[in-house]
Amino acid sequence: MYETCLIISGGEFSELPDDIPGPDHVIACDRGWEYAKALGYTPDLIVGDFDSSEIPPEQYNVCRLPVEKDDTDTMHAARTVLKEGCRKAVICCAFGGRLDHTLANIQTGAFLTAGGVETMLTGADSRAVFLTCGETVIPEKAGWSLSVFSLSDRSRGVTIKGTKYECEDIEMTDTYPLGVSNTWAGKEARISVKEGMLLIMLSRECKA
Repeated sequence: MYETCLIISGGEFSELPDDIPGPDHVIACDRGWEYAKALGYTPDLIVGDFDSSEIPPEQYNVCRLPVEKDDTDTMHAARTVLKEGCRKAVICCAFGGRLDHTLANIQTGAFLTAGGVETMLTGADSRAVFLTCGETVIPEKAGWSLSVFSLSDRSRGVTIKGTKYECEDIEMTDTYPLGVSNTWAGKEARISVKEGMLLIMLSRECKA
């Protein structure tokens, strides 16, 4: 069992944020094994069909997947995380590149969260966390915006405090982006939900 697993996905390359602690276990997905070298990690496991990168050398622990499959390479890694009993997962290089793969990574994060794994997705200009039936505190991040979306068809009892636009005990749906592009009003935002799953996204604000 590992406390924290780092999954290196195959989106646009990005450094790990400084406030993320070092992982106990590293899984690289397809081209993610090349990203791992740039990040200074030797993966404990590399998974992929390697349709977008070279096959890793023999000295690596490689799980080669078929090109035609139901799971993405990152989803396969997520299943491994659940199987190995990790409590936390960080999926880095999760954004950018193909939009369909970005959406797939968000769904993969939701899958891990539903399985009881505290999950974060990171990229150069975006960060995402997931929340079900509880509360989380998001520290202020200068130059970034804060958005809250419902991943469930309905998320009930949503409360957002410490932001420019606050709400209390409302219902959000997955068909209306009510919580997009908020900002902090102080040092932290408090977000809670009684029923459903929320996607909380931090996005770097565009410079003029």
